Amino acid sequence: MRLQRPFRPLLAATALAAFVAVLAGCASRSGPAGVACSQLPGAVAGLRGLRITQAGEVAADDKGHPVHCRLLGTLNERSGSDGRRYAIRFEMRLPQGWNQRFLHQANGGNDGVVKPAWGDLGVMAQDALSRGFAVISSDAGHDAEDPDNLYAGLARGNVFGLDMQARRDYGYAATDALWPVAQALIETHYGQKPQRNYLAGCSNGGRHAMVAASRQPERYDGILAGAPGFNLPKAAVQHAWDIQSWQMVDKDIRRAFSPAELKAVADRVVARCDALDQLVDGIVGDLRRCQKVFKLAELQCSGAKTDGCLSATQVAALQRSFGGPRNRRGEPLYSDWSFDGGIAGSGWRTWKLESTIPPWDRHPIIATMGAGSLAYVFTTPSTRVAGTPAALVDFLARFDFDRDAPKIFATDAQFPESPMAVMTPPDADNPMLTALARRGGKLLVYHGSSDPVFSVNDTLRWADRLQHNLGLAAANGVARVFAVPHMGHCQGGPATDQFDPLGALVDWVEKGQAPDRIEARINPANREVPPNWSKARSRPLCPHPQVMRYAGGDVEAAASFRCASP
Repeated sequence: MRLQRPFRPLLAATALAAFVAVLAGCASRSGPAGVACSQLPGAVAGLRGLRITQAGEVAADDKGHPVHCRLLGTLNERSGSDGRRYAIRFEMRLPQGWNQRFLHQANGGNDGVVKPAWGDLGVMAQDALSRGFAVISSDAGHDAEDPDNLYAGLARGNVFGLDMQARRDYGYAATDALWPVAQALIETHYGQKPQRNYLAGCSNGGRHAMVAASRQPERYDGILAGAPGFNLPKAAVQHAWDIQSWQMVDKDIRRAFSPAELKAVADRVVARCDALDQLVDGIVGDLRRCQKVFKLAELQCSGAKTDGCLSATQVAALQRSFGGPRNRRGEPLYSDWSFDGGIAGSGWRTWKLESTIPPWDRHPIIATMGAGSLAYVFTTPSTRVAGTPAALVDFLARFDFDRDAPKIFATDAQFPESPMAVMTPPDADNPMLTALARRGGKLLVYHGSSDPVFSVNDTLRWADRLQHNLGLAAANGVARVFAVPHMGHCQGGPATDQFDPLGALVDWVEKGQAPDRIEARINPANREVPPNWSKARSRPLCPHPQVMRYAGGDVEAAASFRCASP
């Protein structure tokens, strides 16, 4: 049937509207002059060493993530000196409603896995992708599940340490190599470069952040470092020190301290130190003063042994552990630690003494992941240790602090850069952050006072050195460090451990609003919060060296506290 003329203008208008709608849809999925998600692999094919393996749109979800373009790719595929295949694998997410910001998500642990590029941190209620950031995440240049490494058992995620370039990628080079890739993908997709660039991570991701602040300061407007293991090889030496300390009590380290005995320690810390911030509320708000007031020896049993006291050997073992590793000359090899109210937390026990993971034979993380890292990655030459729980514990038990600890600084023909040179910021011992300050960049650091992995004391002394070098005002202009009372590693513990360091960093960078305090609340998902705490409790986190002081008013509200000089 032939259409009558009156219908033709209507069809033309309908077709035009549909075409406009298609254009609008393309614009919403890319930018004013950008390339659609499905076309990105071809559009960036000229970038050297880059291979996009997957590109597609992801629907919005119930977690607040918008519709976004998700890309998977590899960079710098190569054969390693150890005969294995390597590449930097990554994921990038480019959201609709882009806020013109980029975030490099630095991941924790041994890396080796491409974690979803949400831009999330355990302390934040809202991740970066949900806020409109474009986010990239990577495995830092090695595959923890490489089938060729299965022979290494629980140490299979550490075997990459046999290759120098893989060490470099893990240390700093992968972050460096991904920068132009991320910038090109953003500009190609949206038709413009990001107005602001950020990097954020916790644990090893916090180390990546601290390293970037010194190695790549010209690139980032804001850097967020949580629980930064910036002296990572030194912290791994602590793992051996801990194992040998616990074995003073019991050769089976899982039995060295019961949960009830650690709770007795935590309770005594709180009893001695709680009032130092002018309010008895179950929180130690003045950590440094607490170390002068709390005496571990007071917990030594005066009579029969009970769960409420410690044996003389247990007291000696804890004092040794918290004193930090030393060689026979008494020279410190890492850092000492602070006693805090979170020592009884489940995370502290999982890292230090006993896990609930059957394949690990319930050994702690320091005796599995930590031992493999020290053996393969953080010493030169590497030690090919068997990957069974027993063998890994034995490696740490036999570690010699005069013979083996210097290997974190060692080089040889195969490894011309030492583990310390690869893993740490070049100016870690004498921080200046000159280049970051010159460009107006900002570094925000947070660290749990009960972190069992990286000593908060190490981070606070780094802040002390920076403030000494620059003066307090100039140092506060480029970097601020916030200790989180009772918080464990990256999150958790009997703490107000939900806060928004990314929002504080953005306001500092883009609005000039320096974070004089950050409000922290109780995370509804935190099961370690004492039952007698109000679910509405909030507290201020104060920039070092300031500490919180109760000023009067509602005892559950952060507004009732001030940040004051210690």
